[in-house]
Amino acid sequence: MQNNLEDRTQIADLINGWIHRDLGQWEQLRSLFHPDGTIEITWFEGLFSEFVNGSMRMGKSDLRTKHLIGAPIIRFNGDKAIVETNAMIIGENVKLNLGCNVHNRFYDLAEKRNGIWKLLKRQSVYDMGTFTFPLGLVEVDQSLTAKYPREYAALAYILEKSGFPVNRVFATRGSELEQTMKAEGQIWLNQ
Repeated sequence: MQNNLEDRTQIADLINGWIHRDLGQWEQLRSLFHPDGTIEITWFEGLFSEFVNGSMRMGKSDLRTKHLIGAPIIRFNGDKAIVETNAMIIGENVKLNLGCNVHNRFYDLAEKRNGIWKLLKRQSVYDMGTFTFPLGLVEVDQSLTAKYPREYAALAYILEKSGFPVNRVFATRGSELEQTMKAEGQIWLNQ
């Protein structure tokens, strides 16, 4: 099956649809994933529908986030696709006056069901990150940042301080976890 521009456009719209999270448009956000879709990112692992509920809680907290999304690279196999997209997560806890900028890549498995593409699984690879200080320098607990890989330590710190703990290690650029994620994705694509 030859994938056409319509398929690419549908998938790109799903990736760009992440703006619904930043805007608090929860029903539009839910529509990006299949009902059995899952997500694995720093502060949440599980069904995407539950992630949306968690995002709603986050939206009412002192933590603010914005995602800048790049153009996706899409590899097809029939009604399946692997989509990798550069992104940047900008976060800030307004009460702490502390923020972060983290460069990551979303690694998505997308599937076409009944003629409609939706995301089936979203994971993230974290490339690099830094703290930002919107209103001047504030003290950062170095022992807490040391718990996390450097690539997303600033994000994990702000998440944890905001009540959204990071419970395990996630893939970073070139890590064994990234290699495993991509190998498993390729197996899924080829089935």
